[in-house]
Amino acid sequence: MIDFEEELKKFKPSLELDDTETAIREDHENDMVDLMVELLNGYREQ
Repeated sequence: MIDFEEELKKFKPSLELDDTETAIREDHENDMVDLMVELLNGYREQ
């Protein structure tokens, strides 16, 4: 039988997952919401 509690104690996240998480947090690219806000703000200023 698998002892899930014991397996959870041995769990270590993969390095790739940590690298991906860091890359996502440091990504400063605009998403669609940011682009829409910029467009609307530009429209209001005219």
